Amino acid sequence: MDSLQSGGGSNAETARLRSRPGQRNATDIGTTFCRWLQNPRRGEAERPWPSFVVDMKPPSGRKQQVADTIPARLLHTSFNKLKQPVNVVRWTPDGRRLLTGSSNGEFTLWNGTSFNFETIMQAHDGGIRAMTYSHNNEWLLSGDQSGYIKYWQTNFNAVQQLIAHPNTAVRDISFAPTDARFVTAGDDGVLRIWDFTSYVAISELIGHQWDVKCADWHPSKSLVVSGSKDNTVKLWDPRTATKALTTLHSHKNSLTSAKFERNNGVLLATSAREPNARVFDIRMMRDVLLLSNDTKEVSTLAWHPIHSSLLSTAGNDGSISHYALDEPNTPAQATSTLSPYDAEKQLDAATQSIWPAHKVGFAHDFNVWSLDWHPMGHVLASGGNDRATRFWTRPRPGDTSYLNDKFHIGQAAAEAQGTWKRHDAQRHEEAEAEDQADFIEDQSKQTMLPGLSNMAMLPGLPPPMPAELDLAKIQQAIASIPDATASSRRMPLPSQQESLREEMRQGRYTKAR
Repeated sequence: MDSLQSGGGSNAETARLRSRPGQRNATDIGTTFCRWLQNPRRGEAERPWPSFVVDMKPPSGRKQQVADTIPARLLHTSFNKLKQPVNVVRWTPDGRRLLTGSSNGEFTLWNGTSFNFETIMQAHDGGIRAMTYSHNNEWLLSGDQSGYIKYWQTNFNAVQQLIAHPNTAVRDISFAPTDARFVTAGDDGVLRIWDFTSYVAISELIGHQWDVKCADWHPSKSLVVSGSKDNTVKLWDPRTATKALTTLHSHKNSLTSAKFERNNGVLLATSAREPNARVFDIRMMRDVLLLSNDTKEVSTLAWHPIHSSLLSTAGNDGSISHYALDEPNTPAQATSTLSPYDAEKQLDAATQSIWPAHKVGFAHDFNVWSLDWHPMGHVLASGGNDRATRFWTRPRPGDTSYLNDKFHIGQAAAEAQGTWKRHDAQRHEEAEAEDQADFIEDQSKQTMLPGLSNMAMLPGLPPPMPAELDLAKIQQAIASIPDATASSRRMPLPSQQESLREEMRQGRYTKAR
């Protein structure tokens, strides 16, 4: 590649020019939010024309329009230089970055607006299986394949490590509403309740007959849900560790995910290694919705942070489906069913079947392991076994080109139609790897101004620290420094009379003044 020389002197550095196969997609919801906050009640309706891009509202400005939030369009695909399956994706609480955990124990941070690589670090010795942020947004917990859990500050400073499930994988972590406790699920078949500050397991929830694959703490109540390989879903009161409150037997295979809806806290979504996911109403302790799909297994799911009726699921075939729970979307060949809420006897009514409002059939090449919504609800992140991290958002008004892309009709059909080119995809992966390599190289360089080899020669700058420091000598030097806060006493000044007598002895004065 071409190179440019920058700086002066003998330490000039070279910066590579990176060519892009196309324009990098970026999204910034700040403009949309500002426009909506300035005039939240403007009456101009959004129409399917490109000129109405300026009238797009954020999800919080159209809570009743769930269909306008469905992320049907791909924004960007990100790859690590050393490709590994992406097990977990989590947005940071401020939404500025996406954190991913891979099967080799690495944390990777991606920019939340331009989706480019920011940094990478070795967080665990084994594959990362679970990550969650505290409700006060000050702590991150991560669990790995070996049963360890680590405490992280927001600057990714590791504070504490503990063994939560010895010799078995940590499958899920969830905080209590007060952040004083958290629950962990592991392949040893036990759920453990931990005290966050003392790092001590307070109690164990024992009742599953096999590996516990998922767990979630209710957003406002003392209620924990767990799903196991024994095909059961259990609800627990973490204050009494005697037995489960109830057991739900609606699934016929191993559970993969269980999540409470965060806004109202009434609905519980579960998925298993079977085609259909289910939505339970915890007030009736029964399933009210059956999320029908033609995928073989549902691997994960995620609730929308603002729209309580929008639920996204992902399958082992690489597909991502989005359900509007208020709209059955019954296909022509199927029979529509009545909602249990509209029946006379709600407890005895049949479960209502819901079909996807939109499905991205080829979102990933292999199993999708994790989904997570941006805190503002405009971008969905997904990570899968194809080693890719993808970002999805709603299409712009009037944009229908996404319906013929590779992710909706498949690679072969898109290549035949000319909407996808293998050469461009290869160039994109190479550019991503080169981008990451450049960032890592920049971060590993010594902090100094370009072209200046000796920073100590500049006036006003302290001398550099020596390469090897003797800790004992440093402590001794610090101990010899007097305490600035202590009260210091001055030596008494000699009296004027004594000083005059001394001068008279030396013949300077003949008499005292």
